[in-house]
Amino acid sequence: MASAEALDVRNVTTIGHVDHGKTTMMDALLAANNIISTRMAGKIRYLDSREDEQERGITMESSAVSLRFKVVERTQEGDPRPKTYVVNLIDTPGHVDFSSEVSTASRLCDGALVLVDVVEGVCTQTITVLRQAWQDRLRPILVINKFDRLITELKLSPIEAYHHLAQLIEQVNAVMGSFFASERMEDDLRWREERERRLAQKKESHAEAVDATVNEEDEYQEKDDEDIYFAPERGNVVFASAIDGWGFRIGKFAHLYAVKLGIKEANLRTVLWGDFYLDPKTKRVISHKHLRGRALKPLFVQFVLDNIWAIYDAVATNPNPDKVIKIISTLGLKILPRDQKSKDTRQLLSLIFSQWLPLSTCIIQTIVDVVPPPSVAQRVRIPKILYPDTYEATVEPKDKVEADLYSCNDASDASIVALVSKMFAVPTKELPEKKKRALTAEEMRSRAKAAREARAALSTDPTSAQPASAPLEEAMRKTDINDKPEADGEDEEALLGFARIYSGTIRPGTTIACVLPKYNHELGPAHPRNAQNVVTARVEELYTMMGRELVPVESVRAGNVFAIRGLEGKVWRNATLCAPSTDGVGSVFDWEVVRDSLLNMAGVIRYAAPIVRVALEPEFPADMPKLIRGLKLLSQADPCVETFQQKTGEHVILTAGELHGERCIRDLKERFAKINIHASKPIVPFRETAVKGVDMAPPKTPNAKRGTVHGSSAHDFVKFTIRASPLHRVIFEFLVDNLAILRRMQQERKAGEAERKNEDDDGVDDEDFDMQGEYIKKPTIKAEQFWPLLQEKCKDAGGEWTDIVEKIWAFGPQRMGSCLLIDSRQGQPYSLRQKLAQMKAKEAVAEQDPLLREFENHIETGFQLATFQGPLCAEPVEGMAYFVETVTLNRDGIEEEQVNNRTAHLTGSFISAVRDACRNGLLDWSPRIMLAMYTCDIQASTDVLGKVYGVVAKRRGKIVAEEMKEGTEFFTVRAKLPVVESFGFADDIRKRTSGAASPQLIFSGYEMLDQDPFWVPTTEEELEDLGEKADRINIAKAYVDAVRERKGMFVDRKIVEFAEKQRTLKR
Repeated sequence: MASAEALDVRNVTTIGHVDHGKTTMMDALLAANNIISTRMAGKIRYLDSREDEQERGITMESSAVSLRFKVVERTQEGDPRPKTYVVNLIDTPGHVDFSSEVSTASRLCDGALVLVDVVEGVCTQTITVLRQAWQDRLRPILVINKFDRLITELKLSPIEAYHHLAQLIEQVNAVMGSFFASERMEDDLRWREERERRLAQKKESHAEAVDATVNEEDEYQEKDDEDIYFAPERGNVVFASAIDGWGFRIGKFAHLYAVKLGIKEANLRTVLWGDFYLDPKTKRVISHKHLRGRALKPLFVQFVLDNIWAIYDAVATNPNPDKVIKIISTLGLKILPRDQKSKDTRQLLSLIFSQWLPLSTCIIQTIVDVVPPPSVAQRVRIPKILYPDTYEATVEPKDKVEADLYSCNDASDASIVALVSKMFAVPTKELPEKKKRALTAEEMRSRAKAAREARAALSTDPTSAQPASAPLEEAMRKTDINDKPEADGEDEEALLGFARIYSGTIRPGTTIACVLPKYNHELGPAHPRNAQNVVTARVEELYTMMGRELVPVESVRAGNVFAIRGLEGKVWRNATLCAPSTDGVGSVFDWEVVRDSLLNMAGVIRYAAPIVRVALEPEFPADMPKLIRGLKLLSQADPCVETFQQKTGEHVILTAGELHGERCIRDLKERFAKINIHASKPIVPFRETAVKGVDMAPPKTPNAKRGTVHGSSAHDFVKFTIRASPLHRVIFEFLVDNLAILRRMQQERKAGEAERKNEDDDGVDDEDFDMQGEYIKKPTIKAEQFWPLLQEKCKDAGGEWTDIVEKIWAFGPQRMGSCLLIDSRQGQPYSLRQKLAQMKAKEAVAEQDPLLREFENHIETGFQLATFQGPLCAEPVEGMAYFVETVTLNRDGIEEEQVNNRTAHLTGSFISAVRDACRNGLLDWSPRIMLAMYTCDIQASTDVLGKVYGVVAKRRGKIVAEEMKEGTEFFTVRAKLPVVESFGFADDIRKRTSGAASPQLIFSGYEMLDQDPFWVPTTEEELEDLGEKADRINIAKAYVDAVRERKGMFVDRKIVEFAEKQRTLKR
């Protein structure tokens, strides 16, 4: 069995907010392909194949299915001709915790079905998935789902429903327009910069010319945004009710009414949506200008909505059997009398609509019409994947590989290029080759014939009865022996690649090159840095995915989605599979020969930062190797989980949220490690900082500015003064916004120090950095503008900040945070900016006193340690500046120490002294902790709004905004909630509101908790208000103590509290 040709293939993903009906709609398509029964469609949720997905009623893993549909098309002569299309559909989760599954699916597809709930409208995740589709250049189709809610829940009249739908489509188009506008602005800026660069070049080359002008044809090319919007008349909007199994486009009704009204179908399609009306006297279509005050219904209401409302009214709202019979006969439907008399109105509605307006037919026809075939789509999509910085719609191919890719060439001499976007685990026993094969009809007949012959022989010759059974017993014994070793391997998990082939034809047994994400194409495969990023693998098996089932295939042609076995141990999460032709790369070869065939399409995909950590340990310590192996399998099978071992020896998993964490632990227990696991309480990162408080204690160092600390190493060989000060708000915000640039500078610095060039953005530090729970935004500026703009910000801040840019010694923590080490000593300052510029220009660095240079390095190390683990609870510090004011060396004493070989003791004590000075400097101000925050979006009806507010307030959240959805009784509430308080929040809200509201939590950075952890009541009013014992808990101190306790640090806690209160023995 081979896969279909590229022209007849469509690759589509379903995307949308959680609970907007993606999996239910897939059920309708599966029922049309006879995979499940039509009666069960919408109830069974076939693609939710995991047990916990069925329990919770949400999708957690994306799953693919390949369906075949016959569509009748007209030939050029006008004769109808059936054509078979293969539609590869990928169902994705809508929950924010699993948004990484959406990105892996969208990279493999050419189109997207964007589902929007007609009542809830555009939600947060809808915008996120639309942005993903926009970035991956997918062709979107808008499916307005749960249409029945307008009739049954909101009880709108057809005209109100029409206005509601128009408003909803406008909202979605506003989102698409915002993406276009931002891209348009970037384009404009790029064009201006390019124009200025060309002007400058021209001026240089024509220096003698009086004035240099740019060619007239260099005018900015305006882009057309017409084809990005959704419009029912253009056929890219589907109105549907997936649970009732019906859906339609305007074209369906235009086709029905064109004959009746005597209007051309194409003309009717353009006026069936919008403010167009039918004049009852002249029977002509008129626009709103010619209404002349008459109360006419728009065509869409009159011809479409009125009919749908009439059916719902006759069947469900006001049941009328006579009317139902009349409707069925008018529409010419075949419904059995027993079904017509059914008391189950939902079932009858479903039967009527699924015959009149079948959802599957409508969706498939839309996909065929709107989504381009791979040969067309790859022309637009592949340049963006290969060259992410390109902004042209299409690019000319540079070599044979690119030409094959752009044309989706599946010939035998075409290069094989396939993208594995994720790995997924399947129990070995569920692989097709391990399952018992079903017998074909021919085999059954031959077996029956053999059995009949054996019985006939037995009846004619009774003496042969004994030996006849001997071979059977022998066979049983043999089977028994053979089955035993297989039983052990049955519980294993096999890792398969979830992939799409872009060019060539791939077959089992072929040896291919796996190009891993960190491969740098410019350096070539033989370069030492690339050596570990190119491996060969043998294709063991290829499968077509059918939800939970896998169907083996003999070959997969360009343009198809498939699963591949044989990459385990070679590919970690994603890779590009390459070979010069269908024959593969061969067994013995030179990398340089196939160099031109190697491409890196995978790149390093950054998902939402995993923020929730959980430490794991096995119930029995002897099971530790199983846990480690399980963690390795888990991190391969789940693209968004990070697993690592902390310095304390704990094994930690980082997950995107609470629900994702629960799923990972369940997978470990039941599938990957198969042992009992103890999970710690979720570990949430904090940040430490300091502010200028109102009533602060006097400075620790008398006669000096606040935050000044004098320190010295052992025996006072090195003395120094460091002053800590909270960073000005303007500078702090600028640094936080551009952390990504600081990270790149750090990598360039490392690369320069290691005498290496072309260090990728995905350097080795990325993992460590993200493990700190850092929130990295997209930088607001370009890398080369960083220093000049920082200087501007410092000037805006004024005071002592005006001239610090040339004195910045280092950023911290980890050389890329929002803390500054500033050299404010007399003389030439140590400037990071100058050092980086010299490194870039490859200039020799000016010679310096080696002894002083060595101790300067130790100062920086002490600063990095102090900012990486702050004084409150050893969490990273943000928004502090440390000024190094003096450093004095006792050279004779230091040289004596060096002679006596006691340098290690000296440097160790000096680094500790710097670290402690930085920490004490912070404590001289009013210390604060910063909490990791979630933005929480909740949709709730008016009757449960109070309960939602109660739950948010109880968890120390604050409501940021609330707005009522027009025409509904639903409110959209946006709140900020500390991550540390969010565990169990979703369950709590669902319990309190009886399931009427469910929140979406998205990590949104850190916010300061404005409360001093060391504050105690002192004034008369405070004592009167809070009592001597400070009965009201200090929240900041509670958080700090909890973290200190977890880390095994000293906690200042009273063992006996309220000792004078009466206690009874029973309690």
